[in-house]
Parts: sequence; C-alpha cells; structure tokens
Amino acid sequence: MGGREDSEPPLKRVKVTLTQSKNSSDHSSITDPVASSLGDYMAWPLPSQGDEETIGKTGVIKRSEFIKVITRALYSLGYDKTGAILEEESGIPMHSSLVNLFMQQVMDGKWDDSVATLRAIDLLDEKIMKSASFVILEQKFFELLKKEKMVAALDTLRNEIVPLRINANTVHELAACMISPLQPVQLEPSSQDTDGASTRSKILEKLQKLLPAALFIPGNRLERLVEQALDVQRDACVFHNTFDSDLSLYSDHQCGRHQIPSQTSQILHAHSDEIWFLQFSHNGKYLASSSKDQSSIIWEVKGDGQVSLKHVLTGHQKPVLTVSWSPDDRQLLTCGLEEVIRRWDVTSGECLHVYEKNGVGLISCGWFPDGRGIFSGMADKSICLWDLDGVELECWKGQRTLKISDMAITDDGKRIINICRETTILLLDREAKFERLIEEDEVITSFSLSKDNKFLLVNLINQEIHLWSIESEPKVVSKYKGHKRARFVIRSCFGGFEQAFIASGSEDSQVYIWHRGSGELLLALPGHSGAVNCVSWNPVNLHMLASASDDRTIRVWGLDHLNLRRKVSQSNDIAHLAHQFNGRT
Repeated sequence: MGGREDSEPPLKRVKVTLTQSKNSSDHSSITDPVASSLGDYMAWPLPSQGDEETIGKTGVIKRSEFIKVITRALYSLGYDKTGAILEEESGIPMHSSLVNLFMQQVMDGKWDDSVATLRAIDLLDEKIMKSASFVILEQKFFELLKKEKMVAALDTLRNEIVPLRINANTVHELAACMISPLQPVQLEPSSQDTDGASTRSKILEKLQKLLPAALFIPGNRLERLVEQALDVQRDACVFHNTFDSDLSLYSDHQCGRHQIPSQTSQILHAHSDEIWFLQFSHNGKYLASSSKDQSSIIWEVKGDGQVSLKHVLTGHQKPVLTVSWSPDDRQLLTCGLEEVIRRWDVTSGECLHVYEKNGVGLISCGWFPDGRGIFSGMADKSICLWDLDGVELECWKGQRTLKISDMAITDDGKRIINICRETTILLLDREAKFERLIEEDEVITSFSLSKDNKFLLVNLINQEIHLWSIESEPKVVSKYKGHKRARFVIRSCFGGFEQAFIASGSEDSQVYIWHRGSGELLLALPGHSGAVNCVSWNPVNLHMLASASDDRTIRVWGLDHLNLRRKVSQSNDIAHLAHQFNGRT
C-alpha cells in the first residue's frame, strides 16, 4: 500500500477493526498488542497531498472515502457479508464507533441516549443538531403519548422540544395532540406503529438525510457518481444518438458520426409531383406525405426499417399542404390548399369525414390532444375548433393566421400556436384568454413545436432557423445557419435522442443536421435533385430520418453501416476481452 512493502498479514489488521466494530456496543476493549499493531499501521506516512492517502491518476480521490462508498453500495445491494469483509480487509469502517452507537440507540428507542450521542458527534453545526434533535424528540413524544404517559410527554414537549426554537407550526400541532389522542395518527403517518422497528427505521432514514454525508453515506452514492460520469460523457458526445440502455461502464462513451442517419437507405417513388410535407406517426410505424399532385400517401415502416406504400389517399381538388396524425395514430388529417380538411382511417384508407366552411378555405390542421376534435387555420385569418363530426366549437376572428400557416397545440390543450403575421407567432391561451407574441425581424416561413412543448423551431426567410424557449417569457436560445432558402417554404424538425438534433430541408437539394445545444452544423446530406421541402425524424427509431423533395421522391436516411460495423467490431473486441478478464477472476 502506498509503495510500501508490508510484512504483516492483512487479515491480522482487519480483525482489529472487526473486533472493535463488533464490541463497540458491548463496551469491550481491544488487547494492547493488537492496538499497538493498528497504531503502527495508522502511523505510516501516506503519499498524498495533505494528510490522507489518495488513489487515481489525478490524486483527487481519497482512498478512505472511495472504500466507504463501495462498502455502502455493497450493503445497499444486499451483499452484507462482502461489505463486512471489505471493512475488515481495508481496515476502514463505514461508520465510526460513535455513529454506530447512535444508530443502535435510535433503533432501540433510547431517545435520551441518542440525543446525547448526537451532541458528541463532530461535524455538526447548530442548525443540523437542532433539526436532528427535533426528529428524535418528536418520536419520543409520540411514543410517550401512545403509552398514555401524558406527564412525561408534556415534559418532553415543554423542556426538550420547545427550547430548540424551531418548527413552530409543528410544535403547535404536537401541543394539540395532548388534547386529542387521535391527533398523532393524523399528524404522523407512521405513528400507527410508533414504537415499531419499521417506524424507527424510517426515523433513522430521516436522520441520515439531515446529517452530513461524511457521517452517513447515502445508500445510492456510488450509483449517483456513476450516473453523473455517464451523463458527462453523454453530454460531451456531440453525435450522441443512442438510448441510455446502450451506454456501458466498460469503456468511455463516444458515439461518432455513424450514429446519425446519414446514408440513403431507401428512395420512395409514388408521388407524381413535388412533395411538400411529410411526418412520421407518434409510434414511428407510419409515415405520411402530401404533394402538389393533390394526393397524400400513408407509408408503413416495417420492423426491419423498410418502408412500403400502404394507402394512396385521393379526393382533394387542390395540392395537399400538410398532414397531421391523431394522438393514437389511427387516423390522419390532410389539408388541401385553401380547400377542405379530410379525416382518414389509417387501417382501411377510408375517408371518414370532410371538414369545410362555406366561402372560406382551410389552410392548416391539427388535433386536440385527446383526439376528440380538430383545429384549423382559415383563409379569412381566423382559427376554428371542430368536433369530429364537424360541429364548430370555437372560433377566433381577426388576424390570427396567414394564408400559409403552420399551427400547433400544446399537449395540455391550453395553448394554440400559429403564425399570425409575417414576422409574428401567436401563442393563444384558450383558458386564460391571454395572447403572447413572438416577434422576429425577418419573415417567418414555418415552425415546429418540440415534444416537451417548451421550444419552437422557427424558420426564417433570411436562411436562419431560430430556437425559441416559450416556457415563460419567449426568448431565442440558439440559431442555426448553413442551409439555403430563397423562394420556397422550407421546414425543419427536432430529432434524435431527447431531440438533441435539428434537421432541415434546403433549396440546394441537401438535408442539413445541427447539434441542437451548440448550434454546430454536423452534416449536409446530398442525394436529392430538387429542393428539399420538409424533413421528419422518426420519434421511435432514432436512426431513421425522412426527407421530401421537389424531385418527387422521399429519401429515407439510415446509419452508415460500413462505419457502424467497424465500430461494433471494436466494441465486441473490448467486450470479449472484458469477459475473458472477468472469467479469470
């Protein structure tokens, strides 16, 4: 240890600590020769900064803390024997003898003794001391009350709890318990078994949360440290696009570009004119597209990732602007250009209803969060809400929308979002009848609402995409540049793990992908031969992206399998080596 050869058998030293731990409650002493051996061991100079030995390359991990955290994890996982052995072999008990005594006194219900021991423990400031004492004395009060020792309970309240001068409201409630015997049960859920072991265990857990971690190491401390390490690696991974279940403790995490869909896996030919819009269903099993050819198509995503045509939806007399999936993905809305909205059954491809308003064209559509109604932007710049049978429920008149306008509604159904002027987005609170505006300096062409309803992705005519936070006071939190937009409506989307990426179409026939947090342009994907009007990232399959183009095709993008196989091969080699080493031990 510490570069020093030790001729003394390790087991001899560990028995000292174990004996001390076992006998602390019996007040037995340690024999002089053994104590001398322990003293010699503890007096060794430790190679560290300061007075405590450290481990690791940087010298920031204190050996004793490291071992205590591992010991605590072993006990938490139920490996009590292994935890005890580690305490023995390391010579580092998880708790001091004084803390062990305190815990035992709490479990035995020796409240006066536990308060006295608490005051003898170092590292406690006055505030913590009072808070912990209050928890102990409160339990003492309850147990005395249950045993109908009213005088003793009153004495505890007056002479022990009140002088702490904290938690005044609770003290008043405790005083009320002296009048109503049933009050303790109402005040303290665990008081139905006030002197039971389970209640005292809960009291001990409460005390452990109050007292410093140096005295009581949290049971999940090791897990928390490991989770933090994985979080740091994941957050530092610019290309991170895997589920948490794919993270491993065996090696540092690094995704690489191959985890972002960047290779054309399929080209879909079915539309006879420009494709203006497409969107994956919420469950990722379907893709819907709409076209200038006056049709929409429902595509089915197979288990192997292949996409096949399911239904061609016809009936519109004008180009189909947008589509919208019902919350349960069983129905689809299609909106014609200043025409009507049609509602379709996804399984059969049958048109279930046509929504229209005399003399007014419909220009956008969406669903109520509960799937029981729809909303639409109108050519007369109003917004209307309908039930599924086409009965108009609400309508907001005035300049609420533009001739070509995206719309969205938050998951709680309270806010409707749409473009109300060329440079302005309206956030309309249905319940509070309150309006909030997002003002841009440039013309807004489209927007997309994040899955958590906290952000808007706004496409502008000046070839920029702005990310707005709309949780409280709206503000721009990031900007994305690099794509081309001069004449057409170009749409972008959130995507990937926790929507950590931004994807957009472009008039230069490419698909652009940025890192959402940093704004860094990661990839520009060539392949289309016309403007890319819209993109959609599969919400379930993180490695599937679709793009719609004026070249009348849909491209489905997947992983770069050549680089992926190379990466997987390297990972398998590492896992194989780890398995071999584990087998040897």
